[in-house]
Amino acid sequence: MLGVFATGPDRPVRTDIDIDSTFRRYRLRIIIAITAGYAFSYTCRLAINVVKKPLIDANIFTPDDLGQIGSALFYSYAAGKLINGFIADHANARLFMAMGLLLSALCNIGMGFATTVWLAALFWGLNGWFQSYGAPASIVSIASWFSNKERGRYYGIWAASHSVGEGLTFALGSVLVGALGWQWGFWGPAVAVIVTAGACYFAMADRPRTLGLPTVADWKDDHYDPAAARVAPVKATFADQLEILKIPAVWIVALSSAAIYVTRYAINSWGVLYLQEARGYSLAAAGSMLAASTVAGIIGSVGFGYISDRFFGARRPPVNLIFGLVEIAGLVLLFFGPTGTLWTVFALILFGLGMTGLFASIGGLFAIDICPKRVAGAALGMVGVFSYLGAAIQERVSGKLINNGMTMVDGVRHYDFSAAIWVWIGASVVSLLLAASLWRTRLRD
Repeated sequence: MLGVFATGPDRPVRTDIDIDSTFRRYRLRIIIAITAGYAFSYTCRLAINVVKKPLIDANIFTPDDLGQIGSALFYSYAAGKLINGFIADHANARLFMAMGLLLSALCNIGMGFATTVWLAALFWGLNGWFQSYGAPASIVSIASWFSNKERGRYYGIWAASHSVGEGLTFALGSVLVGALGWQWGFWGPAVAVIVTAGACYFAMADRPRTLGLPTVADWKDDHYDPAAARVAPVKATFADQLEILKIPAVWIVALSSAAIYVTRYAINSWGVLYLQEARGYSLAAAGSMLAASTVAGIIGSVGFGYISDRFFGARRPPVNLIFGLVEIAGLVLLFFGPTGTLWTVFALILFGLGMTGLFASIGGLFAIDICPKRVAGAALGMVGVFSYLGAAIQERVSGKLINNGMTMVDGVRHYDFSAAIWVWIGASVVSLLLAASLWRTRLRD
């Protein structure tokens, strides 16, 4: 993989071009490409969440089966996030991103034909591996093309892609499934992502040094350590990447991220089923409500980056606390507050606002801040493996708890989500406490 995806060699800084205009042109293309590309990639990752009830009602899979299939993606994604995070530091980001999108789309096409647990788990597990190319490629691009004091804002813009992708999945996916059948919940996203893969390949770029440009920190004169400006930049080595294991804060961020991903993917994976069975909404209505949450998530993601950069000097912990409290408030209101559509939508908006800002920080941005930028991919991989192990464990545990709480009365299924709900809320509280312990963590160039 290192040979296939290898980044180009560093070139001397060019004197025959306008460095400023060249940087600006590439940066605009790259932030658009990684944001749109990652948004569409999400539709191929979350497709199964829209079709759970149709699959259960058709007696193709049980909730426990779907928990096993869903966890296959998370386990492979966790391994892929770690391995591919290390590879991404040495890779050409545009090729890495485009190939992951294309292969993920092919897995989704296969899912439309899979009606046995083992085959669905195989396709969905492979999908998780190929999905894990996207975030490291995006993070390496952000670390390479955007400097320290602006990274939070641009990371926030990119992180909004998660919410855009979730919204597209829940809103359009539910319409496709309702009109054409559960297979199109997979095939529709696959077609869109194949087109997106080609667009990303042509819009993105390798590192600035491979194009004869200076590093972004030198171009912007933006170093946490001014002495770093006098040190010639070096490529990341495997030994450099392993140094992140010696930073205690990285381990705490990883555990906090694992916990918040339990809640994040609990709502993504089981939220549609919960709203249908516990609240009585139709598939289209449930999808629309979760889509409203993702719109709030876009605001939360962009807002987190702007607030932490503009008002807290790129310090993330105070803003982590604010957004964490908002997210937990949304969960409590959703599960224990007044019933009714307006209250449910308001609760999901609070949840989406807090969650998206929080996981943008804990799931990636904060890890980049506290690690050397030349190993940004490895830092993301370290946090990512914990994050998606948490998501995978959640999928299996939630599937079991929901399955155990399901009863048949006169041929009608009834669900009790109580046990799962307490697991989801508890995970958010644990994440918040761990994140709060990093109040004065050192930042690095």
